[in-house]
Amino acid sequence: MSDSLSPSITVDAVVIGAGQAGLAAAYYLQQHQQRFVILDERTAVGDVWAARFDTLKLFSPAWVSGLPGYAWSGNPLRYPSKEDAAAYLRQYAAHFHFPLALGQRVVRVAPAAHQPGYEVHTAAGQRYQARHVIVCTGAYNAPCLPEFAPQLDSSVLQLHSSAYRRASLLAGQGPVAVVGSGNSALQIAADLASTGRPVYAAYKERTPHLPNNTAMWVFLRSTGLLKASRHSHIGQRLFERPEPVVSSDLARLRRFPNVHFIGKALAVEAGTQLRGRHALTPPLEAVVWATGYGPAFDWIDVPVFDAAGEPQHHRGLTAAPGIAFLGLPWLNTRSSALMGGVGADAQYVVDTLLKST
Repeated sequence: MSDSLSPSITVDAVVIGAGQAGLAAAYYLQQHQQRFVILDERTAVGDVWAARFDTLKLFSPAWVSGLPGYAWSGNPLRYPSKEDAAAYLRQYAAHFHFPLALGQRVVRVAPAAHQPGYEVHTAAGQRYQARHVIVCTGAYNAPCLPEFAPQLDSSVLQLHSSAYRRASLLAGQGPVAVVGSGNSALQIAADLASTGRPVYAAYKERTPHLPNNTAMWVFLRSTGLLKASRHSHIGQRLFERPEPVVSSDLARLRRFPNVHFIGKALAVEAGTQLRGRHALTPPLEAVVWATGYGPAFDWIDVPVFDAAGEPQHHRGLTAAPGIAFLGLPWLNTRSSALMGGVGADAQYVVDTLLKST
């Protein structure tokens, strides 16, 4: 489908988001011979990956990162780059000839006025009507910053990890802090450290780690830990524990002589310094906030959210008939937000939606 579509189009399902979750949903909708369209504000499939920082890699190897019905090409043991991930998603969409409407930003989802189902409105003025709407816009989309971030002086460059591209774009060679304890924080800190400038890693020292190697992934797959539902006994225990970082980047980061670990970031001092649990940085030139995202679903005018704006669901299905979510962390399992885990959730959501309406 293209931008020449009529302003009012009736389909069985609208999938919002052409990332891994949206494409997995499309696969199963196609298997059920449903009429559907995938809407995405970006102009090309895979752009959400292509826009990330240059050194980004998947933290899972290709052999556990495939979407349903289409394997990765090349070495299955490799850790795909962001360009590899973008290319894989483009190939996936093209292989199955999914109906795409790209460059279409959804601005409202609301119950249809005179019939069952929902209306989906885009910024371009197009309107879709569907019995089912599957929201696949990513885990969350609103960058989160600590409450003390505004206390930094305007002389200190601040950017969220979503806006970081490469070390060379941060002018100067002065001290820079990277705040966060996830994979992105570790990879960005290593990228900056490779230039030789002083890097201060505000990293929670108690963040659990798992080694990122083939043996670990074989163990996770063979024991079923990746597929354990959060509603099972073992899944509930995993869900209640801090999320581990699967990475070898921490050990790599510790080898840089110009990297200094200050512990969890607690406050701003003197307008240009960060107070960590263990140390105070010198005056900083820049801070990269790799501090995650929050919910951004204010365009969905359906009462399926809690007071914090989080979707209320069971395995992606909400109390509103026909409205579902995919790609959220722990939607059902630890791997629900990962490329290799979203397929099982998509199959369950699509199968259940079609049985219930």
